Amino acid sequence: MKALSRGVAALAVAMFLAAPALRAQVAEFSLGGGVGVPLGSFDDAVKMGWQGTAAVSFVPAKLPVGIQIDGNYSQFSDESPLDIKDRLIYGTANAVYKFQSSAETRFRPYLIGGLGVYNSKETGSDALGGSDTKFGINAGAGFNFKAGNAGLFIEGRFHDVFTDGPNVKFIPLNLGIRFGGG
Repeated sequence: MKALSRGVAALAVAMFLAAPALRAQVAEFSLGGGVGVPLGSFDDAVKMGWQGTAAVSFVPAKLPVGIQIDGNYSQFSDESPLDIKDRLIYGTANAVYKFQSSAETRFRPYLIGGLGVYNSKETGSDALGGSDTKFGINAGAGFNFKAGNAGLFIEGRFHDVFTDGPNVKFIPLNLGIRFGGG
C-alpha cells in the first residue's frame, strides 16, 4: 500500500507541474469495458476475465501527442475449482499518439503506452486474502470513431506487471465512449 501511495503522490505532483500546459489542451473523458485476456503463466492460473476503465485525455489541438490518465478494474476467475478470483485495480499514465487525419475523418487510429501502478488481490470465499502493489508498463493501439463531441473507441493494450513470482501479463480489449475533445 505504501508503494501505491508513493505512486499516487508522484502522479499528483506531475499533473500539478503540467497544469499550465494542460489549460491550452482539450480534455476528453472516456468510459469503457471489455474482456481481459491473460498471457503466459498468468494464463495458466486464471481464465479470461472482464474489465472496466475510466480515463481523461489531454491532447493539444496542434500536436498529435498528448497524455491520458486512466483507472481500471479487472477480475479474472481462478483455473482451480475453488471460489477464487484475481482482482486488479490499476492506474496508468500514458503518452497518446493520434495519427493526423482530416477534420472530416471519423475513423482515427492512435497508439498508447506508459507506466502504471497495479494492485492485485485474491477475492472469493476460498481466497487467502492479502494484497500486493507493483509497478508495470503498457502499450497498445486503438481506433476512435468520432461523431461530434462524442464517439466510440476500440482499444487493446498489453500490460506487464513487474511481480516477484509468476508473471502477470494480460491484454484488455475495450469498447467504450469518449466525450469532449471538440
